[in-house]
Amino acid sequence: MIALIYAHPHPARSRANRVLLEAARTVPSVIVRSLYDRYPDFEIDVEAERKLLIESRLIVWQHPCMWYSAPALQKLWFDTVLTEGWAIGEGGTALVGKSCLWVTTTGATSEGYSPEGTHRFPFTAFAPALEMTARFCGMHWLPPQVVHGAHLIDEATLQQQAAQYRQRLLAFAAEDEHG
Repeated sequence: MIALIYAHPHPARSRANRVLLEAARTVPSVIVRSLYDRYPDFEIDVEAERKLLIESRLIVWQHPCMWYSAPALQKLWFDTVLTEGWAIGEGGTALVGKSCLWVTTTGATSEGYSPEGTHRFPFTAFAPALEMTARFCGMHWLPPQVVHGAHLIDEATLQQQAAQYRQRLLAFAAEDEHG
């Protein structure tokens, strides 16, 4: 099973994340957990989240990149679900050996993540916090999928990104199925 942890505070306004999510939902082994739909009060059901993670071989974090990081509810999810003794530290082995895929969108184009661009650094400079969250939990970090210029991207390019995402999930599911 693939657990897709989706965190978008304004999903109705996001064309890119909506298209990506729709593509992922077509993969039979994907279970979508939409954090903002499920926890509008920010009261996360830790046991339900952990059960989903334990049953999954791949954990996907899909969200827009906001202030160079994850949205608030995704961060709270990390803080409350991936705790000492369960996901990290002594006895914290629940996620060891699972794979993690980060799928994110940005408002800026890829050129915005350059020394001359608005953000001055390559996008990879903002990825270590997410990568190390996965690695600290003993997960295998897969190359992320980043869709730049989410509100600017043309439909053909967005559909190509969605197809690539779906294919990655299908390949993982097939690999998992055949051991």
